[in-house]
Amino acid sequence: MTGTDPLLRIAAALERLAPPPAPAPDLSAADAFLWETGPDRLRPVPRVSRVALDLLVGVDRARDTLLANTRQFARGLPANNALLWGARGMGKSSLVKAVHGQVLSEGLALKIVELSREDLPSVTRLLTHLRAAPAERFILFCDDLSFSHDDQHYKSLKAVLDGGIEGRPENVLFYATSNRRHLMPRDMIENERGSAINPAEAVEEKVSLSDRFGLWLGFHACDQDQFLAMIRGYCTAHGLEIAEDELRAEAIEWQQTRGSRSGRVAWQFFTDLAGRRGVTVG
Repeated sequence: MTGTDPLLRIAAALERLAPPPAPAPDLSAADAFLWETGPDRLRPVPRVSRVALDLLVGVDRARDTLLANTRQFARGLPANNALLWGARGMGKSSLVKAVHGQVLSEGLALKIVELSREDLPSVTRLLTHLRAAPAERFILFCDDLSFSHDDQHYKSLKAVLDGGIEGRPENVLFYATSNRRHLMPRDMIENERGSAINPAEAVEEKVSLSDRFGLWLGFHACDQDQFLAMIRGYCTAHGLEIAEDELRAEAIEWQQTRGSRSGRVAWQFFTDLAGRRGVTVG
C-alpha cells in the first residue's frame, strides 16, 4: 500500500481524532472527589457539605456500626461494603459524609469518591484509577441507588461488589444509600416473578445484589420526640435560643403542614426558624 491508500488516510484521521489518554488524577488535591465522565476525571471537592456526626439523632445503631466499619477500613483492616436503606430524609447520605468527616478528624487518612447511579457503567474505569493508588484508601459512595425493571446498570455494580476476575481493589470500599432494601421496587419483583417461567430465578440476579453488601443498615421514620430532639440539636449547635414550649409548638405545626416527620423536615424547619430569627447557618 502507498501513503495515499484510502484506508491509511482513514486510519491516520481516526488517530488524530482519538482523545489522548486521561492524565492520572491528582489524589492529593482533596479528601473528597466527584467522578465525572465525558471526559473521565476525578473532580476535587474542597469543602464537603455535611453535618457533624453528633447532630444525627435517632440513628445510633447505624451510626456506631458504620463508624466502626469505616475506622477498620481506614486502618487497613477488613471491612464490609454497606447498604444504608429505608425511609426518605432520615440521614442516610448525611451519615456517610459525617462518618467520613469524623474519621478524618481522628487523623486517619481516607478519601471519599461520589459516583452517580447514571455513571455506574464507567465504574471499571474509575476502579482502575483507584487501584493505581494503593497507598490511599477510598470510600466509593453512590447516593439514592435503585434499579427499574429493565435497568441494566445493576450489572456494572457487580464490578464494585465482586470485582470480576481481578477482584475489588483492596483499597476501595463501597457505600450506597437507597429507599429500597433490595434496590428495586417490590411490585416489579412480584411482577417479574409472576410472569417468569422460573419465578425463583427471574429476579434472583437483581435481588441478590443487596446480599453482596456485608452491612445492611435500616433507617425508619422518626417519632415526635426524635423529631424535636433533632431540631433542638441544630438550635444548640448554631446558638439559636428559643423557649422549649415555643419551639415545640412551631415545630409540630411545621411537620403537620408537611404531613411527615424526618431529619430532612427537621432541618428545613430549623432553616426557616434561623432565617426568621436572623441566625446565620454556616
